[in-house]
Amino acid sequence: MHIGELTPTAPWDHVRRTARHLARSLGPAVGLTTPALLRHPVWRSSAAEGGGAGVVVVPGFGGLDASMAVLRRWLQRRGYVAVGAALAGNIGCTQHLVTRLERRVEEHATATGGPVVLLGHSRGGMLARVIAARRPDLVRGLAMLGSPVLDPLDARGLARLLLPALVGLSARGVPGLLNGDCLAGVCGDTTADGLAAPLRVPAVAIYSREDGVVGWRSCQDPEAEWVEVTSSHTGMGTDPQLYTALATRLAAWAAR
Repeated sequence: MHIGELTPTAPWDHVRRTARHLARSLGPAVGLTTPALLRHPVWRSSAAEGGGAGVVVVPGFGGLDASMAVLRRWLQRRGYVAVGAALAGNIGCTQHLVTRLERRVEEHATATGGPVVLLGHSRGGMLARVIAARRPDLVRGLAMLGSPVLDPLDARGLARLLLPALVGLSARGVPGLLNGDCLAGVCGDTTADGLAAPLRVPAVAIYSREDGVVGWRSCQDPEAEWVEVTSSHTGMGTDPQLYTALATRLAAWAAR
């Protein structure tokens, strides 16, 4: 028997990659990555440069505001006034969600006395980008975390199966979900226009080649600064690298 015959076959390589991806994705979801962030200097720093600037934090597809609680707490520690997006799961029609988010941003800008920072994860970053392009008067800066703005359908793994399943359920009469128009109709076209529109506010697109849920190249918005991190898609909310990248940019936007 040749030594080469003992080399693991491609299917086993696929199994190992899948297992690694699941471990990297599930760990953050159950809080296993939070302790490392809480020990990191970016969390322990006493800097409070926010000066009361407002921030609206938008969770990803299917995410509740509670999923971004750690990030909002960090922002508050640094002197920002951070609130959630109040989108209740972020799984409905894109244009309906954009309308609700715009109202939320308007309210927070009024409450904090000036433009706010929009900070969105995955689909949340896409919604935030549409608002930033449409209403630059309300926005002082935009941060997109793992947001495939160049191709909203650029999904990986189980996420690739989720969108058609939701569209199918919507067609069967289940309310509050994506429908076919959101992907390929007028709603989808309107969203695409918003994602391609020029930005008149400073923006950063943070992406990871190890994302595992969306294609990292689709996150490279040509209208934004690019920053690469090494976290999984679900791990971005507790990734010290990402927080470090945000800290300096948020401080500059707060000072505008």
